[in-house]
Amino acid sequence: MTHAYFNTLKGIILLTDNLPAVQTGHKVNDLYKFIWVQEGEITLVVDHVEKTLGKNELVTLSPLHSIEIKKMEGKYTGILFNSEFYSIYKHDEEVSCNGLLFNGTSHIVHLQLSEQTSQLLHEVTEKILDEYRLKDTLEGEMLRLLLKRFIILCTRLAREQVAVPSEKMGCFDIIRQYSILVDNHFKEKKQVSDYAEMLHRSPKTLSNIFASYQLPSPIKIIHERIISEAKRLLLNSPASVKEIATFLGFEHVCTFSRFFKHITGENISDYRKKYGK
Repeated sequence: MTHAYFNTLKGIILLTDNLPAVQTGHKVNDLYKFIWVQEGEITLVVDHVEKTLGKNELVTLSPLHSIEIKKMEGKYTGILFNSEFYSIYKHDEEVSCNGLLFNGTSHIVHLQLSEQTSQLLHEVTEKILDEYRLKDTLEGEMLRLLLKRFIILCTRLAREQVAVPSEKMGCFDIIRQYSILVDNHFKEKKQVSDYAEMLHRSPKTLSNIFASYQLPSPIKIIHERIISEAKRLLLNSPASVKEIATFLGFEHVCTFSRFFKHITGENISDYRKKYGK
């Protein structure tokens, strides 16, 4: 069953156990998504990559990710919302999830929930369900507060899984800010030094911070973001390779082609033929 709330600003928040049905009535790919498996397993295809989730596993997806449900052999809960309902950019100081739970790369944030965390999330989703049933003038604000709690719980878990001690939270926030900047500027800024300058750090300092958390290097983050966008455009738009190259900030098609082959190991034309619809 699916429950929906809409506000006057075209904001929406959905609670559902039937994503395929939701996809027929809403532009799901325009929404932020939490998909949490409680029993059995389900198989998703995200950005044309298959991913299977088991019990107490949760993924977070941004509006940039294309998604379809391939197989359902379990029970799951989906919470979907848009920026008009709750802006993770505007409220970054409240939930600190931008660049951590949600980013523009094809890297899927995959959380393994403990029984304790599962119980906490279950309590929040039950309260969300109660608000849908109640339906009064305070419903929207209560749903926003409950969504905020759900996000914070997932943010804390993500930090735990990356093993971020409290005394190093400042360094981890730099990683998060770096990811946000890359999301916003990858088309025109393709060097680590560009982002190091904006963060008032040296490229070497950034590299050391990423390495200390055993995360991909800063330059790899940039490359992953460019390639993720390139793949989406190649598979989901009719644009020519030249148009895509220009959109992504490459002066010449050949430069873009060499970059794509170097990162993915595939020619652009072969990739489009192999995976395109």
